[in-house]
Amino acid sequence: MKKIAILTSGGDAPGMNAAIRAITRVASKKNIEVYGIMDGYSGLVKGHIKRLENSDVSEVLSRGGTILGSSRLPEFIEDEVQQKAVKELQSREIEGLVVIGGDGSYRGALELSHKGICCVGIPGTIDNDINGTDETIGFHTALYNIVDAVNKLRDTSSSHHRCFVIEVMGNNRDSLALYSGIACGSEFIITKNTGYDEDYIVKMMNYYEKEQGKKHAIIIASEKMIDVEKLAERISLETHFSGRSIVLGHIQRGGSPVPQDRILASQMGQYAVELLMDHQSGYCVCKKDNHIVARKIDEALNDVNKIQGKMYQLFDELV
Repeated sequence: MKKIAILTSGGDAPGMNAAIRAITRVASKKNIEVYGIMDGYSGLVKGHIKRLENSDVSEVLSRGGTILGSSRLPEFIEDEVQQKAVKELQSREIEGLVVIGGDGSYRGALELSHKGICCVGIPGTIDNDINGTDETIGFHTALYNIVDAVNKLRDTSSSHHRCFVIEVMGNNRDSLALYSGIACGSEFIITKNTGYDEDYIVKMMNYYEKEQGKKHAIIIASEKMIDVEKLAERISLETHFSGRSIVLGHIQRGGSPVPQDRILASQMGQYAVELLMDHQSGYCVCKKDNHIVARKIDEALNDVNKIQGKMYQLFDELV
């Protein structure tokens, strides 16, 4: 294999640049030319492709986001659009493609692999919502950003007898809410797996204040689950806590990637190059039981995450 390309697709995730850097440097040492595709599948279809040298990835390890840019292209499910992408790669004699993104990005890579392009996926999403891998690039940085924000909110919460209802990202998945709830010592987490009983929460908030003497409380909810403002208002009306709602938003996605994401991205980038050199198309790089492994994309996407159940049990025992 003489030429490979990289694209980042979907929502950006801290650590994507570390993966781009690793792929570029590892491939270059193996005398493989590396090309960067700008703005995801949209840039691929439009032919926005440029050669990447080692100098292009210098000093990107600590940068958040993605130097290649990202976008969403719903039309990529159409065969005609996929054929345009194949034509752009073949016209440049690019044989291999590394796709860094979420499950939608994986599905695009799988379609291209069926059309003769050797494709490998790398999981890049803060939501940690890709089946088949225990961790995704960007999750740990987003988790750190949430914990840092909640720690600061807890300081003011203690001073004013407040209950903060905090919405975190997760795209209707539970990893960020669950892990941050444990890390922050929250009284409640609200996810699709916990369900939502507003009456019970209000009842328990009164119990915490009267029976346990709590002077502050934290409730963390995964996005798209509840109206955090409405719950905070009810807590103010029916308990002795002053309810406040916070939507952390895109601050969770930004900032310099933490070391764990940089290392994971570097490991996955290196392994992706090895897979392409072996012409292992239609595979994705995963972290399973603390090992970097390859799995077929379709099998990985249909896998079941068994870690979450243990984490829910841990949260229940800690509250």
